[in-house]
Amino acid sequence: MRKIVLMGNPNVGKSVVFSRLTGANVISSNYPGTTIDFSKGLMRFEGEKVEIIDAPGTYSLASSNKAEEVASKMFHEADIVINVVDATNLERNLYLTLELLEQNKPVVIALNLWDETKHLGIHIDEKKLQKMLGVPVVPIVALTGEGIKELVSEIKNATSPEKIKPTSDEGRWIEIGQLIKEVEQFEHRHHTLRDRLSDLTIRPITGLPIALGIIFSAFWIVRFIGENLINFIFNPIFEELYKPLVSQIGEMLGPGFLYNFLISQTYGEIEFVESLGMLTTGLYVPVGMVLPYIIAFYFMLSMLEDTGYLPRLATLLDNVFHKLGMHGYGIVPVFLGLGCNVPGMLAIRSLETRKQRFIAATLLSISVPCMAQTSLIFAIFSNPEQQQSLVYAPIFYILIVFTTLLILYFVAGFLLNKFVKGESPEIFLEIPSYRVPHLKTSLKKTYMRIKWFLKDALPWMFLGVFLINILYTIGIIDFLAALFEPFMETLFGLPGETSVILLSGFLRKDLAVGTLLSFPTGTFTAMQLVIVATMLTIYFPCIATFAIMVKELGIKDMIKAAIVMIFAASFVGIILRFVLLGV
Repeated sequence: MRKIVLMGNPNVGKSVVFSRLTGANVISSNYPGTTIDFSKGLMRFEGEKVEIIDAPGTYSLASSNKAEEVASKMFHEADIVINVVDATNLERNLYLTLELLEQNKPVVIALNLWDETKHLGIHIDEKKLQKMLGVPVVPIVALTGEGIKELVSEIKNATSPEKIKPTSDEGRWIEIGQLIKEVEQFEHRHHTLRDRLSDLTIRPITGLPIALGIIFSAFWIVRFIGENLINFIFNPIFEELYKPLVSQIGEMLGPGFLYNFLISQTYGEIEFVESLGMLTTGLYVPVGMVLPYIIAFYFMLSMLEDTGYLPRLATLLDNVFHKLGMHGYGIVPVFLGLGCNVPGMLAIRSLETRKQRFIAATLLSISVPCMAQTSLIFAIFSNPEQQQSLVYAPIFYILIVFTTLLILYFVAGFLLNKFVKGESPEIFLEIPSYRVPHLKTSLKKTYMRIKWFLKDALPWMFLGVFLINILYTIGIIDFLAALFEPFMETLFGLPGETSVILLSGFLRKDLAVGTLLSFPTGTFTAMQLVIVATMLTIYFPCIATFAIMVKELGIKDMIKAAIVMIFAASFVGIILRFVLLGV
């Protein structure tokens, strides 16, 4: 089977072109790092099936990081190459184009973002460029599909120009200068509203306040959408349709081990948050409480990606992240991790060195709550029973938790940068033009991310549910909790029973929250709830994230990161005790 490989710089729209060609369900993003793992798909071309490969974005075939190494390997395995070029940044993109043409492999050039060139006053003579390079050149708009049909029809005309000979780095730039002079012209245009907005969001003095406003608004929208999905869709389904079915199963089982394991620790009573059974709390929390927020978060993330805002945020925070041992790309794992820590952990591949990846993974684990954890934090302070102990509005205590996590992120990052050996190189971040999001594309990306969550993350969550329920039902959790109980009051100013919550939260955060909410009113003061919620977030991520950490960091660095997590959770717990409880 013939292989057609898509090659291009990061952030030129290769993944969208891939989706157009294959119809495959892939995720495309407006910031570099998404396609570190290449994707494959099939397309019928001239009566036969061909394999389409979406290689990682690269600036050169002379690989300098993991992404470029993979891209170079994919290129040499290709029968035909489609070079996707950002037409609004032709000069920068042509360096890779010349490298590809020098390798004597059939190439077709797709000039993407053709509509943006008109908005920017850029005029490219694609026919002349085709003649000068000696290969087909096709203008396209990948998001809308414009030009894709023409691109496919030109694949059969892909050629390997003989006149392009290997040259030096300096020689390529000289040749690019000559090409640009011949084929590209600019016309004067006044600053549009979009240009002014772009300027405002990239300058620190205005960009940082705007960033705070956008992030706050995004998470307000996530909470609004998530709560309404819970109240009007998921809760009615669980209460009116699913609960009667579970009750019937419980009656068939009768009291005993299986009932406690599957339904509830208390016979005859089914409360989805507090019952702690596999079929009740184990299903309701990830699906009924967490999934609605996952849906809302991924939709907002897709919108932010597709407008082109995330690269600007990364640029704004580049200096800050360098002080934490990373660079602007460090914001990518954070944003993905806020939805689910697993894709956040996978995104550390966009960082070049071991030091950067170790710091990013550790900070993600201790300071970036996934949407599951975030929804559970909201659940702790929004529960009617627990609200009786609150002096102020729930949002006050929630803000304390997240402010603590934010401070921890920066303090821990600064310290890790000082003590972890290695390099933190600079990176050149491409900033695309602002674009109006394509609703169909954004919804498709949201759907695919939700599908991934259900397929890959949810089974790991259920594994944690299964293991912890076994340990809980046979009494192991209670035994271990009794051993650690004396330390709760001494170190953290918490009731001894809190050890059950922290131990169960190691494998299953929802069980920890369910256990917490099942305690009698008055067991915890409001500030004690803050300490518990904060420590639950810090000390360990989910099993799935640990599995990815082993894969990405190796056993040795994963163990080091786990030690940092335990120390950070204990240290923060002690500090919060003295700050919030005064004892």
